[in-house]
Amino acid sequence: MAGFEDLEDWKRSVELSANVYRKLAKCVDFGFRDQITRSALSIPSNIAEGMERRSLPDRLKFLDYARGSCGEFRTQATVGVKAGLLENSIADRWISDSRELSAMIQGLIRSLKQ
Repeated sequence: MAGFEDLEDWKRSVELSANVYRKLAKCVDFGFRDQITRSALSIPSNIAEGMERRSLPDRLKFLDYARGSCGEFRTQATVGVKAGLLENSIADRWISDSRELSAMIQGLIRSLKQ
């Protein structure tokens, strides 16, 4: 099996995370900024950690955490819009990206179970 760096799930989640960091670099609501950047960063981090684990149950657990981080991230993006901290167009794109990532991670989970 290839390393996690070769997984499209990981590559796309790294891009999403970096995009969030760049976009919110000047956000002065530090609580919001820190929470949403942490949840975005958790997605590729948990994919990487899971794929580096030796046992299948550990791999699946961390991939499930990555999916959970996708949901956490979508929630924070939604709150960001409602609180006036994010533009709708940015949040919509991030939400769409995180939904796609969640589905991709679920596909990876399914393939590992087989």
